[in-house]
Amino acid sequence: LPEKLSNTICSLVPYKDRLTYSVIVEMTPRAKIVSYEIHKTVINSKRRFTYDEVQQIIDKGEGELWDEINKLNKIAQTLRTKRMSKGSINFFSPEVKFGLDKNGVPVEIKIKEVRDSHKLIEEFMLLANQIVAEHVKPKEHKKSIPFVYRIHDLPDKEKIVEFARFVKSLGYHFDPNSANKSKQFQMLLEEIIGKEEEAVVNVVAIRSMAKAIYSTKNIGHYGLGFRYYTHFTSPIRRFPDLIVHNLIHKFNANNLEKNLSLEELEEICNHSSAQERNAVNAERLSVKLKQIEYLKSKVGEEFHGVVSGITHFGIFIELSQTLSEGLIRLRDMQDDFYVYDEKNYAINGKRTGRRIRLGDKVNVKLIRVDEEKREIDFILLED
Repeated sequence: LPEKLSNTICSLVPYKDRLTYSVIVEMTPRAKIVSYEIHKTVINSKRRFTYDEVQQIIDKGEGELWDEINKLNKIAQTLRTKRMSKGSINFFSPEVKFGLDKNGVPVEIKIKEVRDSHKLIEEFMLLANQIVAEHVKPKEHKKSIPFVYRIHDLPDKEKIVEFARFVKSLGYHFDPNSANKSKQFQMLLEEIIGKEEEAVVNVVAIRSMAKAIYSTKNIGHYGLGFRYYTHFTSPIRRFPDLIVHNLIHKFNANNLEKNLSLEELEEICNHSSAQERNAVNAERLSVKLKQIEYLKSKVGEEFHGVVSGITHFGIFIELSQTLSEGLIRLRDMQDDFYVYDEKNYAINGKRTGRRIRLGDKVNVKLIRVDEEKREIDFILLED
């Protein structure tokens, strides 16, 4: 969105009134909800922190608004512990941050670190979303209303068996027949934290899952382990959140006559889910274009990476330092004739018996960057 919207009108700005919709919660220090209210509000912020500023205050144990930040952080940690114990899965998709010169050309790529300041915000966003979704559930004194939920279905059995086989090939254990698969996921994801194959395992795990979507039919959110969940927190005015704000306002005012019909809401849910997929694809492409721009001056250099995908025509490599992904074409692998082994996520050399699997660590040389075709090509170096 334009800067005037994303960073000004739609964001909290110090000492400026902003029209907002708030969930006001009274909680115990152990994160138990005592009471809550949902209201249209005006927020006049006194301070706008960056994540880094808050993290510094948490790390030092002192600084501006230390007492408030410390209290919030402790409650967030308790909320997170409770969430994990109830089966929430903490998937990790690493993101990159670009350092640009004055002309907007990337001169460095860093992997973003998820720290306590990020987790603090995440937990309270999840809490608000949960409270709002539970608020409209059918109760004795109020009939149920058509509503927009954020749902996440159970994973496909075949994909889970495939995932178990994949992680076993990397030396990890995952029981696809376990009654508590979410716990299995969480244990595995904790085990690989900090390992080079962490990103690949997370990506394959996410692929084995159903996609989270918007729907009027509430089936709960498997990945988060929530029975009731929606999107209320409105990062820079996401459309489904605005619909939820409108529905909640009418629900609280007991003014449901002019409400959108179930059919209209379902159409909005389908449209929003499709637009979300478009937005995710656009974001991925924007990152890839900057990665390509960064690498085009580095042809001939050597890099360390992880095998992130295997197909019949080549193997994809994700560079460990920049998360840039490129291809080694099988036709460029001159040391042997390689055969694609789809079942075992591998390619096998006919003459040498060399096997390269998904998740393997490799050293590569960058041989070609094609900005127009958006392609990055590597060749494999001997270990």
